[in-house]
Amino acid sequence: MKFDLIIIGGGLVGAGLAAALKDCGLKIAVIEPHLTMPPPQDDSWDSRVYAISPGSAAFLRSLGAWPLMDAEHIAPVYEMSVFGDDNTARINFSAYEIGVPELAFIIENRQLQSAVWKVLQAANNNIQIFCPAKCAAIRWLESHVEVQLEDGRLLEAALLVGADGVNSWVRQQAGIDVKKHTYHQIGVVANFSTERAHRQIAHQWFRRDGILALLPLPDKRVSMVWSTGEDHAGFLTHLPAEELCRRVEEASSHALGKLQLITPPTGFPLNFVHVEKLTKPRLVLIGDAAHGIHPLAGQGVNLGLRDTRELTAILKAHNHTDCGNSMLLRRYELARKEDILALELVTDGLQKLFNNANPTIARLRNLGLEITDRLPLIKNRLMQHALN
Repeated sequence: MKFDLIIIGGGLVGAGLAAALKDCGLKIAVIEPHLTMPPPQDDSWDSRVYAISPGSAAFLRSLGAWPLMDAEHIAPVYEMSVFGDDNTARINFSAYEIGVPELAFIIENRQLQSAVWKVLQAANNNIQIFCPAKCAAIRWLESHVEVQLEDGRLLEAALLVGADGVNSWVRQQAGIDVKKHTYHQIGVVANFSTERAHRQIAHQWFRRDGILALLPLPDKRVSMVWSTGEDHAGFLTHLPAEELCRRVEEASSHALGKLQLITPPTGFPLNFVHVEKLTKPRLVLIGDAAHGIHPLAGQGVNLGLRDTRELTAILKAHNHTDCGNSMLLRRYELARKEDILALELVTDGLQKLFNNANPTIARLRNLGLEITDRLPLIKNRLMQHALN
């Protein structure tokens, strides 16, 4: 079976790329080993959420995915308050200050995945979905790449896109080196109802025991992400519901009053992954296959969607040529390297800075928050980058 493009990985980034290219005349295959679960029909909530930037939201609207999501499960963010670990230092970001409607949207993982897959499944003309399906081997040739599935089917394309996550099998098969280290932290996630209204404000606390974020959900609900040490994370996830609520109330300085648990806590390990090359002949990496950053800035999924947006623009501009052309892939790598490296340095640096127990470092980092809060030019620069 011959295609122009084979995408391995049908998560938000990989499926988003296929959806973005659905009308450009390229014949596309999407290979995904797991069936995508639709959002439930009841009022239950997904504990895994994303902070979607306005730029990413505009991209999802262009796909036709945004109207397919339940609007009652989407919460805009108008402000963000970030607190240091000395109970006094803080920095505030406001959409009003820079003249935009919102800083971000908080959306459940399953809502996003389901909406993008609905777009894919409606695009029958040029997209063929292999799901569930697993890859057995990849063979790179000068003129094309071949992908063999475990069931024996053989797919051929001019370009292979690896969008199969932070532990990318595609990346391993291509022999692309990575620099990786663990933070020895777990991101503990859960949802709560709150006594006080959050007023569409996202809160984040840099604490001695990790980084706690409470992100607004519709009505008086929040989604928690507590990036903390492995032992502490294990302790939190095994607490009775009432005790977990009490701990989060205390850690958040009772900013939202009493909390009530909606979804049980779960955790995912946090690692840093720097990929040495984003492309090789007939191959390009996007999303978590191309980078892995700490969630403290809430930019991981937006970084991946910016990969998708850039690759889409390049392929659409040259859709009458070989989409695996080395010059096109080089253009993609040059366009994405700076953005990826900047976020890697910022998130990794902040994690190390606030994970340092040295008293002098503690004073300097909290002073840095206060100074930055008083410098509108720097604050606006940070916000403008996060809006993309």
